[in-house]
Amino acid sequence: MMRSLRLVLALLIAIVSPAAYAQQPAPQVAFTFDDLPAHGPLPPGEFRPDPIRSIIKTLKTQHMPPVYGFVNGFRTAEYPYQTELLRNWTASGNPLGSHTWSHPALDQTSAKKYIANIAGNEPLLREVDPHGDWHWFRYPYLEEGNTRAKRVAVRDYLTAHGYKTAEVTIDFEDYLWNEPYARCRAKHDAAAVASLETSYLDVAGEYVGVFRTLSQQLYGHDIPYVLLLHVGAFDAHMLPRLIALFRSQGFEFVTLQKAESDPAYAFDPNIGYPSGGTLQELTSSIRKVNFPDNTKPYKELDSMCR
Repeated sequence: MMRSLRLVLALLIAIVSPAAYAQQPAPQVAFTFDDLPAHGPLPPGEFRPDPIRSIIKTLKTQHMPPVYGFVNGFRTAEYPYQTELLRNWTASGNPLGSHTWSHPALDQTSAKKYIANIAGNEPLLREVDPHGDWHWFRYPYLEEGNTRAKRVAVRDYLTAHGYKTAEVTIDFEDYLWNEPYARCRAKHDAAAVASLETSYLDVAGEYVGVFRTLSQQLYGHDIPYVLLLHVGAFDAHMLPRLIALFRSQGFEFVTLQKAESDPAYAFDPNIGYPSGGTLQELTSSIRKVNFPDNTKPYKELDSMCR
């Protein structure tokens, strides 16, 4: 009996010891960017090419693996010079995917019109990335269909035309900071900009924890995550510090293809889900798992530098 008790205690010590934790694989994340070639307002003194060029430079200097950028082609129709920004992206070794032509909300349009919008983006992608794997699709607003029939119709089209869905598994609504950043820069309010920098990293860190907790509840372990970002001016400004945040938590950086080869991404919740959500949110809805508690400074950001 005593020998059995000692064996149980030894096993428990091994489970909770630092050495045991060290043996666990490092968490992984793939960064991705939406709304290429342009997103959000610019602060005074910045021009439209600046955010993308800054992001490209940071990805290179930080030795990041190839990072997908998801394209809305309508901007190049309005401003043809922005096509060159897409070529800059691919020339730097980063691939492109589709984000529809004009960023429609699937909840507010028919499947037929939405599918036509996807098809309308293809000529541009063929032009700027003729040899690339651009058959990755990111749903605008993460809306995959507010009804099951609409979801199935769009997914059937994507499958028939060789697309893979670029699911998201970490999202902290990074775009919320871009407008207040432009306003605060216009007012030359350095203290407010510093506050935005702090809150951006705080919320990013909180939501890394939220989605890791949710993954433990759903799968029993970390999955390789896919982070949603946008090519806004503040995103570009904060990208080095955001990468450092993930590094400080032990993350390794991987490609979108590597992350989404994990079995978790093969699961299709196959439900209508109004207003959209990450893969874990839809999966949680199916499996009756509560989303962890979280906060976002919506009111504070909206009121900054008004």
